[in-house]
Amino acid sequence: MLAGVPAAAQTTAPAPNTAAPAAAAPAEAQATPAASAPVSSGIIRTLRVEGSQRIEPETVLSYTKLRVGIPYTAATLDQALVDLQASELFADYSISGVESGDIVLRIRENPIINRVILEGNKAIKSDKIQKEIKLAPRQIFTRTAVRADVARIIELYRRQGRFAAVVDPKQVNLDQNRVDVVFEITEGAKSKVRQINIIGNEKFSDDQLRGEMATKQSRWFRLLSSNTSYDQDRLNYDQQKLRQFYLTQGYADFRVTSAVAELTPDKRDFIITYVVEEGQRYKFGDVTVDSEIRDFNNEALAKSLPMKKGDWYNAKLIEDSIDSLNQAAGLFGYAFTDTNADFKPDRSNLTMGVEFRIGQAQRTYVERIDINGNTQTQDKVIRREMRLAEGDAFNDFQIKRSQDRINSLGFFQDKMELKRTQGSAPDRIIIEAPLEEKSTGQLQLSAGFSSLERFIIQANITQENFRGKGQTLSAGVNYSSYQKSVQLGFTEPYLFDKNVAVGVDVFRRDLNQFTFGANNNRESFYQQISTGFQARAGVPLTEYWSLSGRYGLSYDELTVGARGRGVTGQCDPLLAGQYLCDQLGNRWTSSIGYSLIYNSLNSGLRPTAGTRFTFSQDFAGLGGDVKYLRTSVNGAKYFGLGKGFIFSVLGEGGYIFSWEDRIRAGADRVRITDRFYLGEPNFRGFDIRGVGPRVRRRFYNDSVTQQALLPVDRNNNNSDDSLGGRAYYLGRAELEIPLGAGARELGLRPSIYAQVGSLFSVTRPLLNQNFAQTRDANGNLVFNPDGSPNLIRNYTTPTGATTTCPTGERLVPTGACVGNTVNVAQPLFFEEFLGNSPRPRVSVGVGVNWNSPFGPLRIDLARALIKQRGDDDKLITFNVGTQF
Repeated sequence: MLAGVPAAAQTTAPAPNTAAPAAAAPAEAQATPAASAPVSSGIIRTLRVEGSQRIEPETVLSYTKLRVGIPYTAATLDQALVDLQASELFADYSISGVESGDIVLRIRENPIINRVILEGNKAIKSDKIQKEIKLAPRQIFTRTAVRADVARIIELYRRQGRFAAVVDPKQVNLDQNRVDVVFEITEGAKSKVRQINIIGNEKFSDDQLRGEMATKQSRWFRLLSSNTSYDQDRLNYDQQKLRQFYLTQGYADFRVTSAVAELTPDKRDFIITYVVEEGQRYKFGDVTVDSEIRDFNNEALAKSLPMKKGDWYNAKLIEDSIDSLNQAAGLFGYAFTDTNADFKPDRSNLTMGVEFRIGQAQRTYVERIDINGNTQTQDKVIRREMRLAEGDAFNDFQIKRSQDRINSLGFFQDKMELKRTQGSAPDRIIIEAPLEEKSTGQLQLSAGFSSLERFIIQANITQENFRGKGQTLSAGVNYSSYQKSVQLGFTEPYLFDKNVAVGVDVFRRDLNQFTFGANNNRESFYQQISTGFQARAGVPLTEYWSLSGRYGLSYDELTVGARGRGVTGQCDPLLAGQYLCDQLGNRWTSSIGYSLIYNSLNSGLRPTAGTRFTFSQDFAGLGGDVKYLRTSVNGAKYFGLGKGFIFSVLGEGGYIFSWEDRIRAGADRVRITDRFYLGEPNFRGFDIRGVGPRVRRRFYNDSVTQQALLPVDRNNNNSDDSLGGRAYYLGRAELEIPLGAGARELGLRPSIYAQVGSLFSVTRPLLNQNFAQTRDANGNLVFNPDGSPNLIRNYTTPTGATTTCPTGERLVPTGACVGNTVNVAQPLFFEEFLGNSPRPRVSVGVGVNWNSPFGPLRIDLARALIKQRGDDDKLITFNVGTQF
């Protein structure tokens, strides 16, 4: 055990607003001089040092004032010992030869530290502790340094709320006067806040006041919360929170008279007690403005303030009013306005008069804009987002707008704020943009499962600040049993450093529609391959309005799969459906379009306020084989509700009008490849293309004697083909819910939402179900093989005739099979047209964004409350990505 160091240093509970005692330690043993006899005075005849190993004798003597030839007294020798002790280089020291004047300093040097070892620490990693302690290998060992390091380790654990932590230092002696220092740590459990008591509150309940505090009582449902641990700083913060709450309720004289945190005897929990004095409740008296700036109308400013005489006093309104007055001054070019509130309490009438004083200020001009911290991003990328330039009159609104636009780039850490400093003259200001760059490359991986597509994998890679010029380069791949696609894109936001954005996208999409054959096998029904490109350009019209145009050219190939081909190899309406056979073929689509955009969002990444609106139209028919006009609108509004709550309302809709000739009765003028589709990911709670018009084909058993219709189950020998629609609408209301500090540190952002939408307006297709039907005793549909000449029978001859005969055919519906022709077996089915209704579909759900260690993760759990017959719902979806 270290001599002079306590066997165990242990934390104690500090009283609020008082300094916490350091780890207890006895005083270090003091060496005393070893003198043969008392001495009153004399002359030092000789002076030497005994026992030095690493330290030169001259160095040892330099720590004292003893020299050969000088007189000495008892006080002189005592001071020499004190000086040796103060050097902290020696474990023992003494003086002899005091009678003869032949002085000998006998010393024993402190050992050298060989290693510093930490044992028992799990909650705090060794590297974090080693950064805090001072002892290190090859340093001189002292008991004072050990005690100081014990106190530092204890403090580290106290910051984590572990007040029961114990640090036991030990010394292991080695040869050559070396030692190993071992800190044996017993961490103990985190000290929780068992109870919060409030004394003196009459107007508000204990639970209501506890709800205003950051510290929470330890309960089972707060298992993941970090706010249940005791923290001295949080204790002080909670006192401020209590005061702020009472001040917003009109209690201007409120104060916390004492706050005591008591550690329970087992040192596992704290009990916190607040004693408060609420005082009387005040109302606002006269509210006036006294401005020394001549441009301001004092009466008009006073009327614009949110508080009125007779309202309950609210200190938060005072702070908001000061900010709004400073902002108003900033709009007129006064950057350094000094606004103060003078309070005039009237305790007899319980009123609080407030006079806002706006000091004299000069109009300010931008002297210089400094951009710091951008190592990859070029200066011009930031400067072109600034709404002010050198020499412009200062404008607070333009500063905030510039700040929002820079943050919306997504190139820098969130919540960057432009700083203002005094320039070279009183009317000059320097604007500084302190930037901290972050990764702008993003690799996003999405995975999911659906009954239609089975496993789904999507990968998108995007570099949003390519070459540091703000350019966007992207590539995406989508792979599933249902579809495969690849696309590349490039965007230049400022062409030739002009405010004109241009971009181009190229793509290839391979979509396979499946059906289910015998034994529930998935078979390709039809295939759509689209190859093309789109060129884009956009220009701003005003600060918030912009106009973009585009031209696209694509080549679509629509072919039928093996399941839909008859014996001749062509599309068979009985197998594929007439609605699909009408759509087959190759065609060019040449389209030109525009979008009118309004955007006042305060952030393009995580908006908390503002509006976005887009009106778009695309005209196809500028050459090519397709002619239509597609119109769509979408908008969003965000509201910051305070305390971290963000409410948003989003809506969109569209319609396609075609002036092409109808191919045949039952065929829609808008081709299946050009229609709208609705479902995941836009409409949570529904599968991909899970909403809207569709044809469901329901198959019978193969047995001629048992022709019961199988249950309606897409995975049980039934096919489900989404047809899309010419019109749709979709709306969503979402509330993002803030979590505690611990969850925020993990990057968790949950939300709840409700959605409503529909997809509709497609011509009813021709269906293959023109045969007689009856129901058996159990209510199942059965076909009547003799009841209709249009029956779709389960055998087809090579010449195309239909029959129920394995060989030959029936000459009359009830006759025998005649002939020797071997027929090909075909399943019996009938088709239903479902979902073509504008009636709303409704879903509700919860989702959470998580900035996980391996990238952003989004999980949604949504349930369809209202759906139409034929819609396909989906409960859980997730996607994950990473940045580089």
